[in-house]
Amino acid sequence: PHPFLERCWPSLNVATCARVYVPLCGKSLDMVWLSVRGYRVVGSELSSLAVEEFFGEQQRADVQLEQHGPFRRHRSGAFEIFAGDALQLTPELLGPVQAAYDRAALVALPPSMRERYAQHFATLMPAGSRTLLVAFEYQQAIKDGPPFSVTPDEVVALYGGAFRVEELERVDIIGDSPKFAEAGLDVLHEVAYSLTRAPRAISR
Repeated sequence: PHPFLERCWPSLNVATCARVYVPLCGKSLDMVWLSVRGYRVVGSELSSLAVEEFFGEQQRADVQLEQHGPFRRHRSGAFEIFAGDALQLTPELLGPVQAAYDRAALVALPPSMRERYAQHFATLMPAGSRTLLVAFEYQQAIKDGPPFSVTPDEVVALYGGAFRVEELERVDIIGDSPKFAEAGLDVLHEVAYSLTRAPRAISR
């Protein structure tokens, strides 16, 4: 599991048994970490192959498949993953969630798509819900993404109208990122944010 998930998730005080949304989840083992701690995980993933591989690697032989709107829904135990375009999810299709974990979605999107994604994400999250967001910060002019660099100012611009944004932790991981170092970067920050959904717009 991601170190930020282990260190920062407990500070969000998300109730055990809560349903946690994981956008662009792939086959991340972070979902297993959440499930072991009593959470129900609902993910979205564009690649059907990644979804199938996740359940295969978890040796889940009881996967239920069904068409759910434009999505192919896979369900087994604590896991429920929608194969399809996450931007087509609606609150009705997703169902009630109390928290979210975004490690791979925002940073995978080029600047032109981020505002639409953030606005759509806000429609899925109810008032009071908590999200752990992981972002990268580096000199984009030296190396292009994905994962893309998203500055703290951009995070506030994208989410500040609907969420209270708080930076939780910042770590320089360039020593563990040879591809970025070889590109000429000497600093690569990974940053954890807490997003708390507000019932109305927040003035910042």
